[in-house]
Amino acid sequence: QIQVAESGGGLVQAGGSLNLSCAASGRTLIPITMGWFRQAPGKEREGVSCISTFGERPFYVESVKGRFTISRDYLNSTVYLQMDNLKPEDTGVYYCAAMGFTRFCSVVEKSYQFWGQGTQVTVST
Repeated sequence: QIQVAESGGGLVQAGGSLNLSCAASGRTLIPITMGWFRQAPGKEREGVSCISTFGERPFYVESVKGRFTISRDYLNSTVYLQMDNLKPEDTGVYYCAAMGFTRFCSVVEKSYQFWGQGTQVTVST
């Protein structure tokens, strides 16, 4: 069993930055792929970014390309989502999720077995 917990959300003005963290615990010796998802008010949850077990070909949804950067710290079993030039449409609850080993990642929700509780990101105008 793997547990994941997000942190780093908050309120920021448009154009600002936030750095979300997702710490994995439990059976983290098992190679895992991790992803970030978000759910805006009144909308379905969408995949934002993911990074595979060994970091090959990180994925970004088109709306965040060039503004968000995903990275991972293997020593601390943590994945980060650096979010720059934030826009009001980035507002939502951001969830971290994990699954077993994959060479490449995708943001297909049903592929992920382990989910965090989410962290709120609010971008004001």
